Amino acid sequence: MINTLYLPELREMLQSQDDGALREFCTALHPARTAEFMEGLTAGETWQVIQHAESEIREEIFLFVDHEKQVEIIETQKRQPVASLIALLPPDDRVDLLHDVDPHVVEALLPLLPVDERRDVLRLLEHPEGTAGAVMTTEYAKLAESLSVSEAFDELRDQAAEMETIYYIYVVDDTDHLRGVVSARQLVSGMGQPDIRLGELMETDIAAVLVDEHQEDVALKVAKFDLLAIPVVDAQRKMLGIITHDDVIDVLREEATEDAHRIAAVDPLEQSYLTIDLFTLSWKRGMWLTILFIFAFITAIALRHYESGFEMASWLLLFIPLVISSGGNTGSQSATLVITALATKDATLRDWAKIIRRELAVGLMLGIFLAVIGTGPAYLLTDGEWASIFVVCSTLILVVVCGTVLGSTLPLMFSRLGLDPALMSSPFVAGIIDILGIVIYMKVAMTMLK
Repeated sequence: MINTLYLPELREMLQSQDDGALREFCTALHPARTAEFMEGLTAGETWQVIQHAESEIREEIFLFVDHEKQVEIIETQKRQPVASLIALLPPDDRVDLLHDVDPHVVEALLPLLPVDERRDVLRLLEHPEGTAGAVMTTEYAKLAESLSVSEAFDELRDQAAEMETIYYIYVVDDTDHLRGVVSARQLVSGMGQPDIRLGELMETDIAAVLVDEHQEDVALKVAKFDLLAIPVVDAQRKMLGIITHDDVIDVLREEATEDAHRIAAVDPLEQSYLTIDLFTLSWKRGMWLTILFIFAFITAIALRHYESGFEMASWLLLFIPLVISSGGNTGSQSATLVITALATKDATLRDWAKIIRRELAVGLMLGIFLAVIGTGPAYLLTDGEWASIFVVCSTLILVVVCGTVLGSTLPLMFSRLGLDPALMSSPFVAGIIDILGIVIYMKVAMTMLK
């Protein structure tokens, strides 16, 4: 609400071309706050405002602008000023942005970039999205292992202005192969021995990631080793870049959002919920709803197939919601737990037998528990017919066990096929178990009530 109070003033400044006031607006606040106050402006108006800031501040403000608006600015504003701004952006942020810009616009902008930045963009754009290479930055501190501590400080003084972070200083050989790492704290502590070589001071047991490694695996490795940044290398361990903790946070948020969408049976959104067009949003939801609708239709066919059983004992209809919801809910629980365990590496495909055994045991305990609870309602609704009560209770046990086993097995199968286990969403699992629950229920009933 506060942001909207500034919009009339900002638009009035733009209309009156009050350069002094706009310059003060761009410099008086933290860049994040400046971008926040411009949320209600159009892309063109936002671009006009930040033109009044110094180039470094302009870059910082731009990085806090909403991503969709950033893309619109790149695609609609004059090429040369836009190219000058892009050249100032950190390599990883620059490539992330250009991935979403119209390829024709990118093609027009590249020749306008300085040679070094153009080469860097082209090199980073080669890496597929979702890999370490696509999120790494090429601005990092690296030094030769032959340098002394005092020489390292002199070298870092020249590099520091262009580095995204110098928490870690990576030690490389003459051909840029990663040899070790020295933290800034180790380097400062080493000032007591200014002539000691980095090769003696460095740690050689380094956690690194391959350039084609999946970004989710990278994030988990950074979290596991509690790192502020992690080096990216090729198969020959040649240093290519680093991934910093802020990029890891973005990756974790992106992956968590994607998994949450898939678990809810929605194809992941590439844009924010409020900006994506309604047709695309409907398609991403409708394609999964269609699959779930088909499962519901098959469930109806199964009910029709056992219509004679319902004529034999009409009370069977009363327990259909109880049976299918019990199986579907337990299956959804199992699927969610296994998907989460696989995503966090708490479990792997090698643990499949242990997972299934655990879910089978849990399914038996839950099934018996629900059967005990269900005895009372079954007694009341079937007028105390013990054969009918036995049908309901035994069906609950069987359906719940099937639900836990299927709910845990299907994500493992998808993972084994190289697919995202989150595709085996809770509604998808529930749809399969609904069909299975009806079949089990009617088979047990027709067997016991003959």
